[in-house]
Amino acid sequence: MTQQSQFALLGKKRFLPFFVTQLLGAFNDNIFKQSLILAILFKLNTGADRDLLVNLCALLFILPFFLFSALGGQFGEKFAKDALIRKIKFAEIGIMLAGAAGVLLDNLPLMLAVLFAMGTQSALFGPVKYSILPQHLKEQELVGGNALVEMGTFLAILAGTIGAGIMMASSSYAPIVAGSVVGVALLGYLASHGIPKASAAMPELPLDWNIFRQSWVIMKLGLGQRPAVSRSLVGNSWFWFLGAIYLTQIPAYAKEWLYGDESVVTLILTVFSLGIGLGSMLCERMSGHKVEIGLVPFGSIGLTLFGMLLWWFSGGFPEAAAPHDWLALLGYGQAWWILGCILGIGLFGGFYIVPLYALIQSRTAEHERARVIAANNILNALFMVASAIVAILFLSVAGLSIPQLFLVVSLMNIAVNSYIFKIVPEFSMRFLIWLLGHSMYRVEHKGLDAIPDEGAAVLVCNHVSFVDALLIGGAIRRPVRFVMYYKIYDLPVLNFIFRTAGTVPIAGRNEDLLIYDAAFKKIAEYLRNGELVCIFPEGKLSGDGEIDEFKAGVERILEENPVPVIPMALQGLWGSFFSRDPHKGLFKRLWSRVCLVAGAPIAPEQAKREALQARVAELRGDWR
Repeated sequence: MTQQSQFALLGKKRFLPFFVTQLLGAFNDNIFKQSLILAILFKLNTGADRDLLVNLCALLFILPFFLFSALGGQFGEKFAKDALIRKIKFAEIGIMLAGAAGVLLDNLPLMLAVLFAMGTQSALFGPVKYSILPQHLKEQELVGGNALVEMGTFLAILAGTIGAGIMMASSSYAPIVAGSVVGVALLGYLASHGIPKASAAMPELPLDWNIFRQSWVIMKLGLGQRPAVSRSLVGNSWFWFLGAIYLTQIPAYAKEWLYGDESVVTLILTVFSLGIGLGSMLCERMSGHKVEIGLVPFGSIGLTLFGMLLWWFSGGFPEAAAPHDWLALLGYGQAWWILGCILGIGLFGGFYIVPLYALIQSRTAEHERARVIAANNILNALFMVASAIVAILFLSVAGLSIPQLFLVVSLMNIAVNSYIFKIVPEFSMRFLIWLLGHSMYRVEHKGLDAIPDEGAAVLVCNHVSFVDALLIGGAIRRPVRFVMYYKIYDLPVLNFIFRTAGTVPIAGRNEDLLIYDAAFKKIAEYLRNGELVCIFPEGKLSGDGEIDEFKAGVERILEENPVPVIPMALQGLWGSFFSRDPHKGLFKRLWSRVCLVAGAPIAPEQAKREALQARVAELRGDWR
């Protein structure tokens, strides 16, 4: 089945209106926020400490995420999400009318109040923004949809920041900014009317207006989810910690270390945002249109590597009589290395964040999804505040330079993600599977839509190499419980992956009766729980590339657990390094093409071992 590009979603009514609505919201937030900061720094007459006012702006925008995210999570469960979005976007028009008045009147208290109201609107919008996606997108579209949302959000932030700078450079900035924020709010409201219906997940949910009590309850709900979800919340918030560190320090870094002017700041922000967008876009292709959390460790490694390289290449930059503009900066070779590091941080940040969002959405119960995302928003805000405190401690108290701060947070990234991957080894397991399928082999898939999206089934496949289970597990969207010979199960390194995946070790009846009986009991338990179980009925690796006789174990499993059987075949693995081909070599078939083929389900009463062997042989064909 041919997979469409994620950009095809932009042509679908179930996605495009939502995408435009959230993009315009992020764009408008940043136009107003950046215009207010620039007005405080360069336009308004005030006797107050301008640096204090700028920090107050940051506080006023983030504070509502602590206060009102829990309320937004409740709203997102109780009310139809499409109608709720329209109400929130309608409120944005009123907020921006007040903001326009503040800009036109140079009324700083009013503009600060509007900034707080904007933060409140964003806090209410956040939970419904991410919880609506699984209702409108198919499972194989979820990664692509999240990638487009992340790309759109970061590009909107960039466009709003740059647009505010352009507008504020005009002598008649006030009417331009005022008209822009109101006009964009109107466009966002109009776009929201195209969002298809998304019913309430839990309309009977009683609203708790005590925001502090409900925030605590929702945080417990989020962090009390299964480890893969709860640690994904931590990883998501850690990304925003890193992002806040980099984005906050970029202006000072550009001025003090690159001796650049404002255009250099814009260049760095542009490169960083494009990196996030590119990484987000590549996620879908690299994950094979499914939620591939194996990309999270890959992204984490890149964040650390390029953060350390940014520290390495900083320092010793040529100073000039006047600050460099962005064109002059590009005349230095060192600048290209620095910009490459910043692009790499953004790129691998996209690899890191998109699968985490998709995992949270796909593995959270629908009636809890909006509240779990609300918990994520609260946690994000906490981590962003923590990033400001950490930056102050390292820069002002410890006396580190900005590049040294980048080095420290890169090393902290190793510690934080090592903790996450230790608690949830599935991340590391999926990374190793993904790495295998994108280094030694080019894996193609055919007919995998025959595997049910839910419910129990037995998968049977020929056994060609020591990594058959990894290649099958990496290709199928659902978790697969493999049954394999216990001596392969005990192999170093691979044993970690097999244990994490819930693999069932089995031995011959005459070899170890305890392992033999325990295996069938575990298989029955998995099938009763509606899971997929994959067996290699040959009972051993092929010694010549051909399919050996299927053993009777498959018939015993089906007799005790009558479930559908999906025949599968691996093609092209004979002769690879992990096969038993006597003429194999490590580099002989590096990056070789292999294929996993699945056939139509077979009823359990018809799934005799001889018939299954013939069907698997037919699927494999002549390509060993």
